[in-house]
Amino acid sequence: MEHHIVVEKMCGCAKRKGMPQIKTFDDKENAHRVARAWAQELNETFCGKHEFEAIEVDDNFVIAVGEGSY
Repeated sequence: MEHHIVVEKMCGCAKRKGMPQIKTFDDKENAHRVARAWAQELNETFCGKHEFEAIEVDDNFVIAVGEGSY
């Protein structure tokens, strides 16, 4: 079974960086680990206008984008 990480909204920083909107994994644990790390990396390296959080939705993970800084 495939598990996906989906970036909810591609902000300007994500587009400039050429970041993928979807990543696919065969293992849910690995997808969860990568989703948390990815959200943390975005919070630490992007401009700070948005806050990113990994949220589990069914067997997938969404990188939610909120207003405000990390």
